[in-house]
Amino acid sequence: MTAKAYNAGVLGTGFYLPEKILTNADLEKIVDTSDEWITERTGIKERRIADDGVPMSHLAIKAAEMALEDAGVKPEELDLIIVATLTSDRIIPSTACILQDRLGATHAAAFDLSAACSGFVYAATVAAQFITNGAYKKALVIGAETLSKYINWEDRNTCVLFGDGAGAAVLGRVDDGYGILSFDLGSDGSGGDAIQIPSSGSLAPVSKETIDKRLNLIYMNGKEVFKFAVKAMGKTVVNSLEKIDMPQEQIDWLVPHQANIRIIQSAAKRLSMPMDKVIVNIHKYGNMSAACVPIALAEAAHEKRFKKGDVIALSGFGAGLTWASCILRWSKED
Repeated sequence: MTAKAYNAGVLGTGFYLPEKILTNADLEKIVDTSDEWITERTGIKERRIADDGVPMSHLAIKAAEMALEDAGVKPEELDLIIVATLTSDRIIPSTACILQDRLGATHAAAFDLSAACSGFVYAATVAAQFITNGAYKKALVIGAETLSKYINWEDRNTCVLFGDGAGAAVLGRVDDGYGILSFDLGSDGSGGDAIQIPSSGSLAPVSKETIDKRLNLIYMNGKEVFKFAVKAMGKTVVNSLEKIDMPQEQIDWLVPHQANIRIIQSAAKRLSMPMDKVIVNIHKYGNMSAACVPIALAEAAHEKRFKKGDVIALSGFGAGLTWASCILRWSKED
């Protein structure tokens, strides 16, 4: 790792979830599936769904406000806002710019980042570079999604998986030895077709024809993604640990992407971690893409599960294909 001018760590966290709950029993009425089938294969029992007309930015701003309050940071103190998402309000402007205005973060640069389910870890790592090199002092990083608006509700293999939500963290300078200690980011574009929305950009613009064919909705090759994820989730954490010569035994908590309970269990086994040290909320919320890791992190933090000095590994994988992890030493007091 290169020398740092400053250490970047988490000053505060926040999260927001829509009130509407869609259970497995509800899905039984929509597609040919069952609670037993979904639970056994994914670990998901229910998920949150945003109301029609509610954009992703609404969820994101709620999470951001909670994180700012938790950090004791005013919006005008922010130097940077990064929103990790694949369901932005519009292609342009970026949702980060919308939040910059609504929050009153008058001095902040703002942009969106697209790395799918790895997005929050990617965004936090990017933001941390501005802090460690002294360019910025405080950054707001958000992972937020309204995936329900891009689901094919006739495809039982995908409609049971996804939910909506937003998580946020304020990053800033922390004492030496705390904050983000190392990271690992990666990609394999050869697997890009495994998770995609075929008609969503300049390659195949949305049209009546693509809508009729449901090409504007999420497609996933579940078997290929599962095989990739089982290898990637634990391996990326190992890569981050190797960069700082830290043994796996020093990890106090694992905060993984919540895609499938079997993938989470596989990562925990790879890292020799008991499941009671793994933050799991997939049964409540399903897969919320970029929102998974920050919501899990924020929920655990607000439940006082972390203590100052704990070593926490964040890990994700997603469309792209991408993977990402970081090792951080928790700097907040209980």
